[in-house]
Amino acid sequence: MPAALLFLAVGLLTLPVLAVALSWLQFNGEARSILLQMLQTVLPDYIGTSLLLCVCVALGVGTVGMATASAVTLFDFPGRRVFEWALLLPLAMPAYVIAYAYTDFLQFGGPLQSWLRAVLGLRGSLLPEVRSLGGAVLVFTVALYPYVYLLARTALSERAVHLMEAARLLGAPLSRRVREVALPLARPAVAAGVALALMETLADFGVASYFGIQTFTAGIYKAWLSMDNRIAAAQLATVLLIVVAVLLRIEHSAQKRMRFAGGRGARSGASDAAPVQLQGGRALVAWLVCALPIAFGFVLPVLFMLRPLILGWDNQLWDKFLGWTLNSVWLAGLAAVLATGLAVSLAFAVRRQPHVLTRLAVQLASLGYAVPGAVIVVGLLLPVGWLQAAAPQTGAGYWITGTALGIVWAYLVRFSAVALQTIQSGYSRIPVSFDDSARMLGSTGAGLLARVHWPLLKRSVAVAGLLVFVDVMKELPATLVLRPFNSDTLAVVTYQLARDERLGEAALPALALVLVGLLPVALLSRTLRAR
Repeated sequence: MPAALLFLAVGLLTLPVLAVALSWLQFNGEARSILLQMLQTVLPDYIGTSLLLCVCVALGVGTVGMATASAVTLFDFPGRRVFEWALLLPLAMPAYVIAYAYTDFLQFGGPLQSWLRAVLGLRGSLLPEVRSLGGAVLVFTVALYPYVYLLARTALSERAVHLMEAARLLGAPLSRRVREVALPLARPAVAAGVALALMETLADFGVASYFGIQTFTAGIYKAWLSMDNRIAAAQLATVLLIVVAVLLRIEHSAQKRMRFAGGRGARSGASDAAPVQLQGGRALVAWLVCALPIAFGFVLPVLFMLRPLILGWDNQLWDKFLGWTLNSVWLAGLAAVLATGLAVSLAFAVRRQPHVLTRLAVQLASLGYAVPGAVIVVGLLLPVGWLQAAAPQTGAGYWITGTALGIVWAYLVRFSAVALQTIQSGYSRIPVSFDDSARMLGSTGAGLLARVHWPLLKRSVAVAGLLVFVDVMKELPATLVLRPFNSDTLAVVTYQLARDERLGEAALPALALVLVGLLPVALLSRTLRAR
């Protein structure tokens, strides 16, 4: 990719973040008045709710992720091999689908409370309100703990078993081995996983909107769509972006601390040290520690969504379902192809010319995945509004909101980093000496990419396309605002039907999203088993 096109692509990917930052240049008396009104009314509620939600979710995902990773890595008990991959299943469940499932089953008119009132002869509500901050904490915990589980399991499997065996030979009891050996080793991994989970929590719109929780993301949409105030939306987006930047810094710092020094014999020694065999009550506790997150994060939500699907089978919108599916597949496929092609071009540019500017360009392009969809929406619509006001004849508003251009642009900003990381991982397994040999034989530029790199990158490219495809299929905030007219997707109609209390009809597209989400989970499980 020529240098000019490289920086143009990076500029388009970073424009939304830049536009949100530049919105403060419009800070005038009116904007100051709006900010003061927000400080006196909604902003304290947004800050308090978001902070409390993040603290509770951090404790939840950290505890569940660390407990499950420790159980399957450090101990051996019946079902351990199954739990190793089954603990990843909640990754296939969008958080908003879990929220709809639990609301339908546990609400006042749901089957559980109706059955309890009939059996016990009681009246009124028998369970806490599902649509609450506590309900959101439960949903995010069971949906996002796999982030912590994956990273903690990797950290523990590399060193913990070997070191715990050494501690056992030195006479340390099991509780001390876990407390003083395993937990310190996994602490950076847990911190990185918690940071990723909190970024997903702050970026969420479906759960917050459905439960009526006043978070920053919900406030951004309310300020833009309900209050018709783009300055207020940009200010809220800036605050959210700063919080996400802090979390991203924490995640990067924790990832750097996840590297441990060891001798050459460390890996072989670790392979000889076996996990601690559990029996009786201890084995049952370990089994429950692994089984309960899977049940609450995947099995029960699927069963809860199957019930309204079966009961309302005759009322399903099968004719519209086909159109929703085609729209979703078309948008996801287009975004996957473009994001993967862009990722290959960027990775190849860094491979050919690994100087400071190309590396900086790739790092800037990789920031999009950490940016919430609500911020991307504001960042895209702000410059469109400025351009429309300056040159109405351009029709910029139509091209961004009335066609697929705007939503595909948002997808590229959000998910190109996923494809780029996968492609770069594939490049890391191709020795640089291959490039030198190819150049000596006359293959340079595009020929080097086509003849040498592409045959070795095909698997990584396929994985990158699959990951982007699935992420786009489940994406809600940006799709809800920027989708073209008359082109609803499975994620959007699931949200709209559930919001209108038509959960029987929402079950079909929701379960379709779960089936699609199982694809990368199966791929990830296979990769972990191969390792």
